[in-house]
Amino acid sequence: MRLPLLKIYILLIIPVLMVSGCNPARKVIKQPLKEIGADFVFNKLKSGELQFADISAKFSASFTIDKKSTTTGGQVRIKGDSIIWVSLTPALGLEAARILITQDSVKFLNRIESTYLKSDFSFINDNLNSGFDFDMLQALIVGNDLRYYENDKFKASVEGLQYKLNTVGRHKLRKFIRNNSENLKVLVQSIGIDPENGKITSVHIKELNKENKKLEAEYSDFVSINNQLFPQHVEYRISADKEIRITIDFSRIRINEGVNLPFSIPEKYKSLR
Repeated sequence: MRLPLLKIYILLIIPVLMVSGCNPARKVIKQPLKEIGADFVFNKLKSGELQFADISAKFSASFTIDKKSTTTGGQVRIKGDSIIWVSLTPALGLEAARILITQDSVKFLNRIESTYLKSDFSFINDNLNSGFDFDMLQALIVGNDLRYYENDKFKASVEGLQYKLNTVGRHKLRKFIRNNSENLKVLVQSIGIDPENGKITSVHIKELNKENKKLEAEYSDFVSINNQLFPQHVEYRISADKEIRITIDFSRIRINEGVNLPFSIPEKYKSLR
């Protein structure tokens, strides 16, 4: 695996995590929803958000780039607001790669070629030509809204049998900006919300004035674990220079049971930089 193929593993980090359990009963909404205010819808969204200190899960994933498809599997573990850890095991249960992402850094182990990489968080954005930060990655992974961004510019509407929240020019709150580049992240965002449980069912994000760059996520097959709902199935579409589609299914979920995040670089491994 050469350095450019790290992009494939980075692509898996963005969506890598949802959860499984037993399907809850779901009522059928027979009457059209009435137009309601943004505050009501936003509070509904917040009531359905995942509350966690840590999460672990197994996953299987497939992604397609320029009509070429690849499948893989592995494990993902998250320590809330601080670390995203992923182990990739594409075949025979043997680990091929391990990734550790923090607020400021990215570390990567290539088990196949005995190589490693250490970089800052900009490595992700340089490879994806994007403007992500750690908060965005974590929110997309667990199906929550952005925690540290403005909440007062939303407009509410009803589309079919779902609430919609839309905003233009949403940016990160100044007190949570860690470096100057983060201040440039101004977003156009649309969120679909289930009116029964407040769970996010879809997210469309693009950077302001960059019409050709967007990310779309669709969450489905919601299940109950520890009295919280999670989508077991998620699909992502990333549109930039190339069209990328990612599908992920999850199993063996653990919430707030503690996680180990082992990451050490063997002496024989060679640096990719």
